[in-house]
Amino acid sequence: MPRLIIPLTEMKVLKAKPQDKKYFLFDGGGLFLLVTPSGGKLWRFKYRFDGKSKLLALGSYPEISLASAREVRKTARSDIAQKIDPGEVLKAQKKALTGDIETFEAIAREWHDKFKSNWTAAYADLKMTRMEQDLFPWIGKKPIAEIKAPELLAALRRVESRGALETARRIRTIAGEVMRYAVATGRAERDPTGDLKGALAKPPERHHAALTEPKDVAPLLRSLDGYEGHFVVKCALRLAPLFFVRPGELRHAEWAEMDLDEATWNIPAPKMKMKQAHLVPLCRQAVAILTELKELTGASPYVFPSGRTFSRPMSENAVLAALRRMGYDKDTMSGHGFRAMARTILDEILQVRVDIIEHQLAHAVKDPNGRAYNRTSHLEERRKMMQLWADYLDGLKAGAEVIPFKLMGK
Repeated sequence: MPRLIIPLTEMKVLKAKPQDKKYFLFDGGGLFLLVTPSGGKLWRFKYRFDGKSKLLALGSYPEISLASAREVRKTARSDIAQKIDPGEVLKAQKKALTGDIETFEAIAREWHDKFKSNWTAAYADLKMTRMEQDLFPWIGKKPIAEIKAPELLAALRRVESRGALETARRIRTIAGEVMRYAVATGRAERDPTGDLKGALAKPPERHHAALTEPKDVAPLLRSLDGYEGHFVVKCALRLAPLFFVRPGELRHAEWAEMDLDEATWNIPAPKMKMKQAHLVPLCRQAVAILTELKELTGASPYVFPSGRTFSRPMSENAVLAALRRMGYDKDTMSGHGFRAMARTILDEILQVRVDIIEHQLAHAVKDPNGRAYNRTSHLEERRKMMQLWADYLDGLKAGAEVIPFKLMGK
């Protein structure tokens, strides 16, 4: 019958006295305190891995408290369950402190620092946050050259266990970028993330809620015009269907990018998802709204500044919250929904050529020779389309009958 082990208390550890011979105070789960004749109190963790009995030195008391030793035991047992030897992890951590090896975290931070100028500030922060929360605690201190697919999968499984299936897949992508950078710079032999293909649960397909039937769009547009909240948010709401850009691109719009005389909005590449500069032709209705708004926010760099300070753009939830206040729930309409609305109606009702619509949506569109269109491609056609779209929306608000017709070479 196994011996009953009564967990230690801080007082019992504190009052443990040296004896003629070394002795042990057991806490359970493989954790015990070794008390030496000279008065040393040393934490040890005994475990089995790969069929072998192993002993891990955790440090001495009181530098390592009882609570800290238990936390190490908890982490070690979690590692063992994931087929990771905690002794090897500890070795890697000790080497990292002396600078003897290049760890995943060190290489990841180097990679992030080198390439963050290619991303928006928010996206760069998101990448680092995901690594700090879900990669560094588990594989950050390991030599990057020694990281294998099972260890990486174990870290990703923790993310999956929270129900964040899509996040787990994106973190795998980030890990792959770091690993390929390590390979390219001679710090690793290969990228193990390719071995994880098919190992992660596939997230359910999601679609951004959108209204795409003209009979439903008309009352939405009237609600946007009648919104009684903050004037800046109201302008953003009224411009969202006219621009049909991504929500982040809308709220980060700057006056320096707007040319109201030429009726264009030039979005620089770092702000775009595809990292290519994008041009939005401004219809007459949009110019009128922007001209009025500039009287209020022209002193800010941002077209839609925060309600608290002109030095920051409005909250990412401002438009979404306004839609909810107007009665449009998450299953009915979203900030991204204005893109789906334009894409569907321009194609199916107004019968605009799909490649022109896709280019205005800033999707990856190529010419017949396989070259990516630049921001001025089909500019005149897109300008006509944007004005047609705005006039069509005005007609919907006024209750005009919807009649499909052929347009622009389709």
